[in-house]
Amino acid sequence: MSEFVICINNDCNPASLIVGKVYRRLLDPEAESHNMLRIIDEDLSELDGYLYAASIFVPVELPEEVKQVLMVVGS
Repeated sequence: MSEFVICINNDCNPASLIVGKVYRRLLDPEAESHNMLRIIDEDLSELDGYLYAASIFVPVELPEEVKQVLMVVGS
């Protein structure tokens, strides 16, 4: 799966996720085995990200230049 995903549903937590926004996914095989993804969300207070249902995101491939920018801004 891509290291970036787009939120397609924020019903579970509208304060922390924005529909249509690209988020960085952190590698977490244990979470993924439970159909969860570890995401750096809008809060940004938890450097290890938060767990969300994988079903509310779609993986996206981005150009390398975009990835570099998003990694710097903490997206």
